[in-house]
Amino acid sequence: MKKLTLFLGILLSFHFCYAQQFEFTPNYDESKVPQFKITNPLISFNGRKIKNTKRWEKVRRPELLNFFANNVYGKVPGELEISKWEVVEENANALNGKAHRKQVDIVFNKDGKTLFFNILMYLPNNKEKAPLFLGYNFYGNHAVCQDVKIRIPDTWARNNESYGISNNQFTEKSRGVRKDSWQVEKIIDSGYGLATIYYGEIDPDNNDFYNGIHPFFYVDGQQRPAANEWGAIAAWAWGLSRAMDYLEQDSDVDATKVIVFGHSRLGKTALWAGATDERFAGVISNNSGCGGAALSKRQYGETVGRINNAFPHWFARNFISYNKNEKALPIDQHGLLALIAPRPLYVASAEDDRWADPRGEFLAAYYATSVYELYGKKGIPSEEMPQVNQPLINTVAYHIRTGGHDVTAFDWEQYIKWADEQVVKNF
Repeated sequence: MKKLTLFLGILLSFHFCYAQQFEFTPNYDESKVPQFKITNPLISFNGRKIKNTKRWEKVRRPELLNFFANNVYGKVPGELEISKWEVVEENANALNGKAHRKQVDIVFNKDGKTLFFNILMYLPNNKEKAPLFLGYNFYGNHAVCQDVKIRIPDTWARNNESYGISNNQFTEKSRGVRKDSWQVEKIIDSGYGLATIYYGEIDPDNNDFYNGIHPFFYVDGQQRPAANEWGAIAAWAWGLSRAMDYLEQDSDVDATKVIVFGHSRLGKTALWAGATDERFAGVISNNSGCGGAALSKRQYGETVGRINNAFPHWFARNFISYNKNEKALPIDQHGLLALIAPRPLYVASAEDDRWADPRGEFLAAYYATSVYELYGKKGIPSEEMPQVNQPLINTVAYHIRTGGHDVTAFDWEQYIKWADEQVVKNF
């Protein structure tokens, strides 16, 4: 009897997993994209037309921000200021004398709990105050550059044998493994600084809610965020804002020219950080896909149901109500992109990254353009996508390049050019 029960349990488990896999099988056929209506970002939920920036800022922007906060990413349930910060290492002759390297600990204390994250910074030595790219990394600060002085995080890490990560711990083997994706010297040579943080120091990327920033806000025995409270993406966005708190008082940084950058799930994070914190002068979304720049209602590549099933900790639990129900969304991701207006926005895709739906990312930028035009800013002029490797550089910029889900030297070349034209000179 026990053997039969065990067999039936295994069979049911297999059937459930197979059913879930079948249920969320990605669509890569444009002819199977469902018919859907694009919600006008300039018409409020009660049908009022938004005809000027004053009404956008007073009526439409707040209601869109509130919708995404309550139903997609989750609300931050309180405030917590930096308890202290400390420069734990610096060198004014890094990168063969080109840069000033700093490693800064940002510390938070509350009710006997302590959390800290470390900001790795490279600043060009030929500028008194540098504009800056700020972004999270996936594999530790030490992975972005072949620099033996960068500290190795001791926080939980997702195992990756090819990068020398085992037993959920970083090792010396992972030093510099992602340097090609960060192009530190290219950034420095272009007159920009770089600040990066290992995202797992704010909230480890696993579904437990016990060992990151979330418990600092729990009340009355709470063990996970409420249905409308922050998931991991909102927590990571919160961390970027706390990094901005520090950067505003760093005399080596031009805090009016900080551009928040992110790739993949961290591209989703950069968009939400840019929407919620208007201090960021520009926002870059690299291959951010579902829950990022891509239109959810297209149901192409990764879908709302698939992402909530695979990564239930990333979003607010309220977002589950749109699993296989994208048509019920009162606004799509173009509404998120519109929240960044009038600040410069760059959305980037890759030709082989169909999972992230490049066309859906492009269309979201196109449909957000009407809000930018209220401010006299130029966005995406038509629904026709640009050719591969032919960037469209305006206040709202877009490119699709050859290759797959990654950040490349080509991407950084475009981001720097766009930052020169749209953030540093014109904004």
